[in-house]
Amino acid sequence: MPARPIAVLFDLDGTLVDTIGFILASVRHTFEGYGGRAPTDAEWIAGIGTPLRAQLASFAERPDHVEPLLERYRAHQRLHFERMTRPFEGAVEVVRELAARGHPVGVVTAKLHEPAERAVRLIGLEGCVEVIVSADSCPRCKPHPDPVLLALRQVGREPAEALFVGDSPHDIAAGNAAGAVSAAALWGACTREVLEAAGPGHLLADVREVPALVERLG
Repeated sequence: MPARPIAVLFDLDGTLVDTIGFILASVRHTFEGYGGRAPTDAEWIAGIGTPLRAQLASFAERPDHVEPLLERYRAHQRLHFERMTRPFEGAVEVVRELAARGHPVGVVTAKLHEPAERAVRLIGLEGCVEVIVSADSCPRCKPHPDPVLLALRQVGREPAEALFVGDSPHDIAAGNAAGAVSAAALWGACTREVLEAAGPGHLLADVREVPALVERLG
């Protein structure tokens, strides 16, 4: 009996959508005029892939500062979302090709569900992405394997039948811990050295390399 098509899971920011500049602009806006220390771009990038609230809490001077910082960040995101959310070149075509070939496609992201769903819809992938697992989908987020495992349950695949592509070490850790094949997206936020240290199964220089890897794995 032929093997069924493997599931292909993607991180969102820095993997399918080119929003790292948007994220950093939102962070700078959030901490502008703040009395405490603002994170550097490198410090913020190191935490991309983990929930926003946790990232902000690590830089807030006091716990009661987190909610105002969060609202300031989200207000900036809402204002500029449509203008600054765009797919990486080739990403939409890759996802559509995989879906057309019968591969269940999912998104596993540290974004909340509403903005994640909005981004998927905005770039034209609403009919191709079967499941979106977000920061509010389960209690534990990446780098824990739970979000990856939840996505796989929802698309009816075992970890051995899955590839997870992401641009942060948190993505690689989650995919590896879940038992899926992990692939590091070198076109995203993190350096090759940082991603290699996380132990991905594969290194990809361009999103358009994903279908060929899927073909080999499948």
